[in-house]
Amino acid sequence: MPYYENVFIARQDVTPAQVDGLTETFEKIIKDQGGSVAKTESWGLRTLAYRIKKNRKGYYVLFNIDAPTEAIQEMERQMQLNEDVIRFLTTRVEELEEGPSAFLKAKERGDDRDRGHRGGRDRDRDRDRDSRARNDEPKKSQDKDTKKDNKPAGEAPKETAPEPEPEAKDKDAKKADKPAGEAPKETAPEPEPE
Repeated sequence: MPYYENVFIARQDVTPAQVDGLTETFEKIIKDQGGSVAKTESWGLRTLAYRIKKNRKGYYVLFNIDAPTEAIQEMERQMQLNEDVIRFLTTRVEELEEGPSAFLKAKERGDDRDRGHRGGRDRDRDRDRDSRARNDEPKKSQDKDTKKDNKPAGEAPKETAPEPEPEAKDKDAKKADKPAGEAPKETAPEPEPE
């Protein structure tokens, strides 16, 4: 029979007892189909690299399986139907790994959280934080405008309508004096004095 490795991730809000129950359910499916689970590893609650179905963390479980293809297909079908499983991956391997997985070996050595030197990314993050703080401070030109208008710097000045010219006022007054039914009189140009 072919060998497989399967890793599934359960939601972060299930209890460890429920994760064990899921593990037993999937093992039973494999055994009922004529296969066997050589090794089961629970990697515990881990932070995901990106959000999956609104989850930021998940319980990881690894299976080393010796089973026919039909058993793997049935187990994957059940994983898809189960809403507590947010992701799974099954790969076919040439031979099953003996002893703890590479993940558990790294965890035992303490390499799990030590990521080493970040190559200046921390320095860049500090610089960005400082520049954001500087942008939050009001500029001197904003202070002058604020003192003039007595308004907060974030508000735009209100525009006022321009005052009408005095000639326009006189024309409007003359129109108001005339009755509505009269036609405007045409005036002849005045002769120029010689």
